[in-house]
Amino acid sequence: MLYAIGDIHGMYEPLIALFNLLPLSKGDKIIFLGDYIDRGPQSRKVIEFLKVLKNNHKVLLLKGNHEDMLIKCIENGECFIWKMNGCAATVSSFGGIENIRKELNFFKSLKISHEEGKFFFVHGGVKPGVPLENQQESDMIWIRDEFIYSENPLPGKIVVFGHTPFEEVLIMKDKIGIDTGCVYGGKLSAIRLDDMKVFSIECRRY
Repeated sequence: MLYAIGDIHGMYEPLIALFNLLPLSKGDKIIFLGDYIDRGPQSRKVIEFLKVLKNNHKVLLLKGNHEDMLIKCIENGECFIWKMNGCAATVSSFGGIENIRKELNFFKSLKISHEEGKFFFVHGGVKPGVPLENQQESDMIWIRDEFIYSENPLPGKIVVFGHTPFEEVLIMKDKIGIDTGCVYGGKLSAIRLDDMKVFSIECRRY
């Protein structure tokens, strides 16, 4: 079975609850769509859990715009945008910027996208009508309305994405959005793509 999980944003306890809810079997694959950090209180525990999970399950971790902001701050000193988007919670959870720096290789190892069968996995979406080989990384991690309101943005593929929160998982013929706003008091959601079954944890109580 093939699962995808949406934006976590430092919400460790809902992540554990959702993971325990999934009826995983040996050989199942889980694709995380990025934004593991920022805004929520436990980014470090989320990263530690994902690293262990990757060693014990078939897991693919994609990069979100928040991980990209972290990398640019640590590598190039371009920190303003990250500071405006919840980095303080991440720095606090890691006990300082130097501890984040130690994890830089992990963040840089994250993939931008993944193709599997009829599905294309990416954090933000794709530029409609642009061939995959010409897609820009900035679009794939930041794009919102232009992609969401387009029809058939990537012909021949169903785009599975996070980044833009919805009250419920968005399931359309050409795109599936699974960020359900956990860090804003919504849900943390996963979808099993074999049968489109949705699994969700209410995040308000956390």
